[in-house]
Amino acid sequence: MPKTTKHRIYAMSFAKVYPLYVAKAEKKGRTKTEVDEIIRWLTGYSQKKLEAQVKKQTDIETFIAEAPQLNPSRSLIKGVVCGVRVEDVEEPTMREIRYLDKLIDELAKGKAMEKILRA
Repeated sequence: MPKTTKHRIYAMSFAKVYPLYVAKAEKKGRTKTEVDEIIRWLTGYSQKKLEAQVKKQTDIETFIAEAPQLNPSRSLIKGVVCGVRVEDVEEPTMREIRYLDKLIDELAKGKAMEKILRA
């Protein structure tokens, strides 16, 4: 039976990726507050718990696995990010990561928060 290797992003600290999300948003005139709102909407983390995860240097795989309540509306997230169609990603953890990437992309492209949060 072949050993499957996990994608290297799973072991990456969420604390390393998080400032990149914020920088991408701020470069386009959006805010850290909006990034946090998107992450909270997707994962169910409270602001306090989100900040604790960043401080703990939690890896991305654990960050997703420990998410209190993945938003049921996340299945409405469609489109391409990094050349990959998010709805076609089969591996569950990678799909959640791509969902987050897609939401941050939408924020950086100026989409309204109501649309990003599929309200």
